[in-house]
Amino acid sequence: MRSTESREDYLETILILSQEKAYVRSVDVAERLGVTKPSVSRAISLLRTAGMIRMDPRDGALTLTEEGRSVAEHVYDRHQLLTSVLTMLGVDENIAAQDACRIEHVVSEETMDCLRAHMKQHSGR
Repeated sequence: MRSTESREDYLETILILSQEKAYVRSVDVAERLGVTKPSVSRAISLLRTAGMIRMDPRDGALTLTEEGRSVAEHVYDRHQLLTSVLTMLGVDENIAAQDACRIEHVVSEETMDCLRAHMKQHSGR
């Protein structure tokens, strides 16, 4: 795994898949991210070593640890907010989701806080 961005993408993907499926396996992650199984195997190994995920030795099911879930939820929250903002601006939903995936890793917390406040003020929530 080359970067924090890559780590965050893997954790976010495992979180999303865990909401869609009873069991998340490495092959599911590879398919969703469009990467090779060896790439996923390497990333999973690094995430396990970092204490971000667990892998069931019996069936290979992946689960997020408390720390991994915290990172994944933080990234996913940023992704959802950025996607919402971009679609409100008129960006096509698919393009907004792709752009949000890139932006979510580099945008500052200050900017995210301002976007949240703006969305809350304008959505009435």
